[in-house]
Amino acid sequence: MGKIILTGDRPTGRLHIGHYVGSLRRRVELQNSGQFEKIFIMIADAQALTDNADNPEKVRQNIIEVALDYLSAGLDPEKSNLFIQSQISELTELDFFYQNLVTVQRLQRNPTVKAEIQMRGFSESSDENANKAGTPVGFFCYPISQAADITAFKATTVPVGEDQEPMIEQTREIVRKFNSTYGEVLVEPEIMLPDNAACLRLPGTDGKAKMSKSLGNCIYLSDSAEEVNAKVKSMFTDPNHLQVSDPGKVEGNTVFTYLDAFCKPEHFDKFASCFVGRKASFEFHSLDEVKNQYRQGGLGDMMVKNFLAAVLNDTLEPIRARRHELEQNIPYVYEVLRKGTEAARAVAAQTLADVKRAMRINYFDEGVLDELIKEQSAKYSK
Repeated sequence: MGKIILTGDRPTGRLHIGHYVGSLRRRVELQNSGQFEKIFIMIADAQALTDNADNPEKVRQNIIEVALDYLSAGLDPEKSNLFIQSQISELTELDFFYQNLVTVQRLQRNPTVKAEIQMRGFSESSDENANKAGTPVGFFCYPISQAADITAFKATTVPVGEDQEPMIEQTREIVRKFNSTYGEVLVEPEIMLPDNAACLRLPGTDGKAKMSKSLGNCIYLSDSAEEVNAKVKSMFTDPNHLQVSDPGKVEGNTVFTYLDAFCKPEHFDKFASCFVGRKASFEFHSLDEVKNQYRQGGLGDMMVKNFLAAVLNDTLEPIRARRHELEQNIPYVYEVLRKGTEAARAVAAQTLADVKRAMRINYFDEGVLDELIKEQSAKYSK
C-alpha cells in the first residue's frame, strides 16, 4: 500500500502563520513531492462543534475561510483531496465503534485533552448555570473522533504540530487494540513533525506559548501588509533590552523565533535597507550575524522588527494575491469541497465496510445473510 496523508484544521476562524509553519507549508511541499499516493485534507467542522455547539453559524461561516486559506497557500485539488468532515457519516460510525476500545481513564490521562480543557475554561462544576460548566462529552472524546478520521483513510502519515503527539499515540493504541481483537484491518499511522524546531509551536505575538485566535495574538495568512506591520511592531522582544546599546537576548525573543521560522538567505540582500538607519547601519548576510550583533548590543528592536515585517510580507504576498482571486470565485471553492467530500466518502465507506466485516456485524452483505440463514435454520430445525 502506498503512503497516505490525513491532516486538517478546525474551522473556527481564518488560519494564521502558526498553522502555516506548523503544518500547512509542509503539506504543500509533501503534496508536490510525489511521494504520497493520496493526500486527504479535512476541514474538521464536526470537531469544531464539540466546543461551539451553541454557535453553529461561526463554524458554518469559517468553512469558506479555511478553504480559501488552503487553496491560496498552494494546496491543489488535483493533488490533494479537500473535504468537509461532517458530510461523511462513516466517520461517526467508526467513532462509535472505537469508543468501546478506549477507557474514560485513558482519555483523562491524555495531556492534550487536559491542556485544551484548561485553555477553554471548562469547569468541573455540574451546575448548568455556571459559565462553561463541565466538559462536553464530544470534546472530551475527540481523540477517538480523530482516530476515526485518520483510520478511515488508512493514513500512514499525519503531519501535525508537537502538541498533537499524544493524540496520534492514542490513535495508534486504538489501531493496535482493534487489530488484535478483530484482525489486521486498520493502519497504524506515523506522526510527521515540522523539521524546523522554531515551527514546532510558534508563539503568539505577545510572547505567550501558543498563537491562538481566542487570545488575539495571531498574524493571519490573509492579513494585509499594513496589519502585519502593525502586529510586528507591537511584538514581544527582550524586556531587558531597554536601550539600543544594551546587549539583547535572542532566546525566548519572539521576533527571533519568527525569523528562525520564516527567514531565508535571499532576504538579507532583498531587505538590506531595513538595517540602515541614521545612527547606525549594518550589513548582514545571515540570521546568525543578526543574532550575534543583537547579543552584543547596538542593534535596535525596531530594525529587527522592520526586517521581520518585510520577511513576513514577502512570504504572505503571493498567498494574499491568490486569496483575492479565489474570493471572486466562491462557487469554484465550494465545488472543490463538494467533489473532494464525495471522493473522501467513498474511501471512508470502504474502510467502514472492512471494519464491520471484521467485527462480524455485516449481516446484510452479499452472501453473508444467506449463510446466516442456512446456519441458523439448521441449528433450530434440530
